Amino acid sequence: MRLPLNQRIAILLHEGVTGLHGKTGLSILRYSEAPIVAVIDRESAGKSLPKLTGIKRDVPIVASVVESLNYKPEVLVIGIAPSGGAVPDEYWLEIKNALEAGMSLVNGLHIPMANIPELNALLKSGQLIWDVRKEPSNINVASGIARTLPCRRVLTVGTDMAIGKMSTSLELHWAAKLRGWRSKFLATGQTGVMLEGDGVALDAVRVDFAAGAVEQIVMRYGKNYDILHIEGQGSLLHPGSTATLPLIRGSQPTQLVLAHRAGQTHNRNHPHVPIPTLPKVIQLYETVASAGGAFGIVPVVGIALNTAHLDEFTAQEAIAKTTAETGLPCTDPVRFDAGVLLDAVMKN
Repeated sequence: MRLPLNQRIAILLHEGVTGLHGKTGLSILRYSEAPIVAVIDRESAGKSLPKLTGIKRDVPIVASVVESLNYKPEVLVIGIAPSGGAVPDEYWLEIKNALEAGMSLVNGLHIPMANIPELNALLKSGQLIWDVRKEPSNINVASGIARTLPCRRVLTVGTDMAIGKMSTSLELHWAAKLRGWRSKFLATGQTGVMLEGDGVALDAVRVDFAAGAVEQIVMRYGKNYDILHIEGQGSLLHPGSTATLPLIRGSQPTQLVLAHRAGQTHNRNHPHVPIPTLPKVIQLYETVASAGGAFGIVPVVGIALNTAHLDEFTAQEAIAKTTAETGLPCTDPVRFDAGVLLDAVMKN
């Protein structure tokens, strides 16, 4: 499944438009071709979405599902991605109101809703609940076979969570397609799966089979494309992250692109955990990816710098400083252009 392109969508984003947990909804607003008719966020109701977020999509922000019905939405998408994927208590009433109004539901949180009797009782003909986070079928333990593929496999890695790994992979994918490359974006999180219509929600997979699930989808597409852009998850620097290593082992990447938020010196949610200098982070990822030579050399070829919090002049200064610090090409691929990073991928 994917977000329907023929149905009107409302995104449930309470405290997410300008908060820390709105990654899913904001990414859908930025990248989806679906007709989005309302954003639901009581904190930002009545304000301008483009002014608050920089996303060039003039969608009204309303305070509740009931208010969104003025725009005749047919699908409600839960647009937050909180730590642990739990459903905030105040969301349940909104979800029930949406189902009672005849809307279908797209749920990217960890709690499956399609099996909840109380919600199922509200469904009428034509309505459905899509739980995005599901383990794929017929997965096995990874074997490292993706190394045999002829295509480039570009994995985004990061210094923290939620700093632009998915956006970087998407921007690289679109840039590659514009140059005529047979390119495929491989989604590994709930938002990417909603956008792409396939992929694997990696954090729904049992840890023993996580690398195998990644390997399975890489092998499915690797022989038919010149380049796979594999959406990164988590960070080797995050104390709670378990997704990055399975992605590295399962995809057997040929290149890595490192995402970092300009000026960030510590883990956002765990300030007692510092972020080492970028050269040390690069060395870490290259060492882990190659496993001392067991899997071959895997270089970090560029830096995707998140500068959304900076003005344009300061952003360009930060990019230049990062280039000088690392000796690698650097840009903000969302704000500017992914071309310099794609050039680096193609040179390696």
